[in-house]
Amino acid sequence: MKQDKKGNQYRINEQIRVREVRIVGDNGSTVVPTRQALDMAHDQGVDLVEISPNANPPVCRLIDYSKFLYQQKKRAKEMKQKQVKQEVKEIRFGPQTDEHDYNFKLKHAKEFLEEGNKVRAYVFFRGRSILFKEQGEVLLLRFANDLEEYGKVDQMPSLEGKKMFLYMSPKKAGVAKKSQQKRDREQAEAEAKEANRQQKEIDAEAPANGGMFANIKNGEDILAKLQSKNEE
Repeated sequence: MKQDKKGNQYRINEQIRVREVRIVGDNGSTVVPTRQALDMAHDQGVDLVEISPNANPPVCRLIDYSKFLYQQKKRAKEMKQKQVKQEVKEIRFGPQTDEHDYNFKLKHAKEFLEEGNKVRAYVFFRGRSILFKEQGEVLLLRFANDLEEYGKVDQMPSLEGKKMFLYMSPKKAGVAKKSQQKRDREQAEAEAKEANRQQKEIDAEAPANGGMFANIKNGEDILAKLQSKNEE
């Protein structure tokens, strides 16, 4: 049994000692006796590589073993590049953080979670401010509640020395779940936009129907009277 540098093991050629194997390739798959598969590999100048030993029968490929390892390494590298790198972003509060500062940090926390990062928020108690630890806990709970659309709580507020921590993870990397209130607001905005568009179309057609007179009460009657006088 050969072993690559990463420690992954694959049985190849005579190391494969089952009665039959399934060979997969560009033209599909076929089940053949292992001896026949070895002869096919020999005739093509390649190796018989077992890629799925737990299948019934085991799945193999006819390929040069070095090329196979290269493909595996390349595929692993591509998958690693596609993975979203998740970082832990810190948000620091004081026990008596004012509203402006709170909203500023809340905005950043939303951005962190939307990007797929974790958030570690904490309240730092300096000196006698430790007496306000309940106030710090309330602040962190409010923080978690305001971020419920974007993240989930991994650990509720807990005091560690002079710091009280709250840990949150994104609900779904890069995508924040919308609340019903937000969905209703967006629907209302869409309906208002559509109504505005329809009104513009009506206004655009108005000149053909009598200009500004068609847009006021009894406008058509007034226009008819004026046209009648002109004819006289």
